[in-house]
Amino acid sequence: MIGHRGEALLAPLHIASRAEALANPSPVPDRPGVYAWYFDLPPTGVPIDSVHRIESGYMLYVGIAPRALRPSDSRPSAQTIRKRIRNHFRGNASGSTLRLTLGSLLADELGIQLRRVGKTERLTFGDGEAALSEWMADHARVCWYVDPTPWLIEAKLISGCALPLNLDQNRHSSFHQTLSAARQAQRDRARSLPVLPA
Repeated sequence: MIGHRGEALLAPLHIASRAEALANPSPVPDRPGVYAWYFDLPPTGVPIDSVHRIESGYMLYVGIAPRALRPSDSRPSAQTIRKRIRNHFRGNASGSTLRLTLGSLLADELGIQLRRVGKTERLTFGDGEAALSEWMADHARVCWYVDPTPWLIEAKLISGCALPLNLDQNRHSSFHQTLSAARQAQRDRARSLPVLPA
């Protein structure tokens, strides 16, 4: 059972575009919580038969900020849903698993590829990040729910809904192996190519 907190993401009162989420002031709260991503046009090959759908599109991914505290953590994370959502919308594949996933699935369509960049050799789509951001502006929308323990809601959503773009806690997904392979193929290719300047 997903519970009323998870239900808030299945029937959101508001769902934000990239422009809205990145606006200043932003409607996204600078607080802990869980967020859900809807896509009006899922990447080719992503199964949508069983996913939750609303007028804005198909719910394909959920995320949280912050993650649950681990024994190895020296202090609590300062991440908030505003920071995470903004990073997904305008960051790069090195810092956003959602961007890595989308870019891996859209690489051929957008003409982008993962590359090692700079002295740290972080993996990003380089100049292709702009094309990925534009695709997300056209097709991705996000909603959120403020909660101090978002990992509890996330776990219920992943176990109770078909969320093909989530990998963590989601090995039961029929798309898990395909998505994992697509991401790994991008990493392998990136490591075979020269490092790009930062």
